[in-house]
Amino acid sequence: MKQTFPFIVFLIGVAFYVADASALQEIQPTQQRDLLVEAESFSNHGGWKLDTQFIDEMGSPYLLAHGLGRPIDDATTKVTFPSKGTYNVWVRTKDWVARWGATGAPGKFQLKIDGQPLKPTFGTESANWQWQSGGTVTVNRNEVELALKDLTGFDGRCDAIYFSLDEDRPPNDETLSSWRFKKLGLDSQPTPMNGYDLVVVGGGYSGMGTAISAARMGCKVALIQNRGVLGGNGSSEVRVWAMGNIRRGKYPRIGEIINEFADNATKSPGRFEEFGDATKEAIVRAEKNIDLFLHHHAYASKTKSSRVVSVTAFDTRTSERKEFFAPLFADCTGHGTLAFLAEAEWEMTPKGRMGMSNMWAWDELDQPTSFPKTDDWALDLDMKDFPYPRDHHGQWFWESGFDKDPLKDAEGIRDWNLRAVYGAFNAMKNRDGSAKHQTAVLTWIAYVGGPRESRRVMGDVVLTKDDIVEKREFKDGCVPTTWSIDLHYPKKQFAAKFPDNPFISIAEHDRRVDRNYGYPVPYRCFYSKNIENLFVAGRCVSVTHEALGTVRVMKTCGMMGEVVGKAASICRKHDCLPRAVYQQYWDEMDQLLQLPGGARRQHFDGNVQMPKVILPIPGGPVKLKLAGLAMDNSQAKSTGSWSSGTGLKGYFGDGYQYAAGGSNGTMAFRFKIKKAQRYDIRISWRHHENRASNAKVKVIANGQAKTYEVDMQKEPELDGKFESLATLKLDADSFCIVLFDASDANGFVCTDAVQLLPVENDE
Repeated sequence: MKQTFPFIVFLIGVAFYVADASALQEIQPTQQRDLLVEAESFSNHGGWKLDTQFIDEMGSPYLLAHGLGRPIDDATTKVTFPSKGTYNVWVRTKDWVARWGATGAPGKFQLKIDGQPLKPTFGTESANWQWQSGGTVTVNRNEVELALKDLTGFDGRCDAIYFSLDEDRPPNDETLSSWRFKKLGLDSQPTPMNGYDLVVVGGGYSGMGTAISAARMGCKVALIQNRGVLGGNGSSEVRVWAMGNIRRGKYPRIGEIINEFADNATKSPGRFEEFGDATKEAIVRAEKNIDLFLHHHAYASKTKSSRVVSVTAFDTRTSERKEFFAPLFADCTGHGTLAFLAEAEWEMTPKGRMGMSNMWAWDELDQPTSFPKTDDWALDLDMKDFPYPRDHHGQWFWESGFDKDPLKDAEGIRDWNLRAVYGAFNAMKNRDGSAKHQTAVLTWIAYVGGPRESRRVMGDVVLTKDDIVEKREFKDGCVPTTWSIDLHYPKKQFAAKFPDNPFISIAEHDRRVDRNYGYPVPYRCFYSKNIENLFVAGRCVSVTHEALGTVRVMKTCGMMGEVVGKAASICRKHDCLPRAVYQQYWDEMDQLLQLPGGARRQHFDGNVQMPKVILPIPGGPVKLKLAGLAMDNSQAKSTGSWSSGTGLKGYFGDGYQYAAGGSNGTMAFRFKIKKAQRYDIRISWRHHENRASNAKVKVIANGQAKTYEVDMQKEPELDGKFESLATLKLDADSFCIVLFDASDANGFVCTDAVQLLPVENDE
């Protein structure tokens, strides 16, 4: 049997965790001359954030003082020393901007013992994670209170605190993990977790879709998530709105589960409450077949004969370890982490790779506000060096780390993003933007990065860009991908100042993806080709770099999970492996894919019970229930490149479409007029500041044509829904065409619907 432990992963941040003072007295370090306290084990985190993103990189969860430039509340806990005496103090931390030669050490903090700060200021010495000396402290009683006091609000970080009656510095190399286990006296064997049909690692959209789908088809599921909330990039921590159309194509029931918990954000980044963290968790916990393990990080696996035997995870707060056993596993981590641990075949694009985003938001108060100057350590930015944050937020294109290592230097990528945001807001508040932004206040920055690309796990089919645009048919095509082939690169306009690591991206779209029906991604992309019992869902599935550009959006990833969950139930029913679902049981899989999302069975070989409420199957062009003659954009005939949208609410049908100004995009709404009558010709669009103020709309009727200019930055005049272009008398048995043309527009041209409303008694 083979056990896989990547080098740094095993340096896990095992914690000296206490729920209360009485529990403290029961936990004693194995060596009575010292005491190790993990920061994540503090009983009260105060304003500090538990950061679990970089465990595989630096070895531990840690506490992060993410205060947006305002010092946060102390993290506190009580600990019991083995004896009284004078202890040497060491704190594992870093100066997080020192790697770039920046001065200022923004992550300063103090360690207080029974309310008294030690003399050294921490977070000031090393560019790498190291044990910084805190001098000595005399302990006159066994139980004392520790506190981490943030001094800046600019992302100070603390991993662990070590007290010793000896002078030796703690190790910071490959021996650190075993040293930690020894000091904390943890059981050498993890707790076995048995009885599962499927273990799912990763709690984003793909992991939730997998777990819920499998559970409803009668599988007992363990869902492991290393953060405290579900949703991944679609959680309140990252706040990327979920894109990708659902419930369409060959299997229009796929997506109904995702629709139960998808966010309702109207922009990206959205507001905290729009992402429904509590709703996501409640939906998962309502499934009796799912055991949810939040705050659990999977760091090791055992494999035997090309199969995963178990996955071991530890609680990121207490370091209690659990080993999960099952016949089937699903990697929904986004990074292919479990696949890597199990030695599955994977690839990662060496050049042209997309980066990580850290979006942000600001607001305005009714009085002037100040912001600390960040000139010494943030990126040196003036207003011309970044796109102005419209709508009071920095959007998806605040992205860096292109071609940087997204696995071994993820913390560095995230920290560079933070330096960029702080530098931009410094320009707004303290430099050439200060006159305009006197009342501006920074309200949110994503400290959890939104990664876009790393490992891709190889399956029996590796989907390519050509497969998608040429609409190659696969027998097992099932998940409709509707997003354009959207790849991100550094935007040249803003790249010159920091060519080694630009922080603003531009999206290049290949729009030859069917937006309405969707291109069906084959099931054979959703399992490993060489690890026989390993499913994969999410952005680490078996596709090329270019194909990743369309399948990577969250609702599409979630639908992959729905498919994987159903396949897992077939595997359990027939005691087979994922490959056999395609080779031997695809007819049965086809039937499961046609079930409503709410369908259930008590056991994987039981009978399916249909839900009380069954949603109507969507399909075909949308027919609008409006007076007169009405047509949705899905019924119109288009040329050129149009994108579909649902982010701006109030639209008719399933969404709206928009084309960039200067493109060759046209969209024609063609009406057959049966009765000669006067008609009010009305058009609808979703207004936005990036829309064209001079959109051209041509009305062709009765052998004549007239072009109207429309300001689509403004809301339509008639109840925000329609705006009247003209009132015309149309001949019977004629055609009226309303044509939108983006060729000369100064922004995006948007179409939603067109209505021809009969006008009574209009002379």
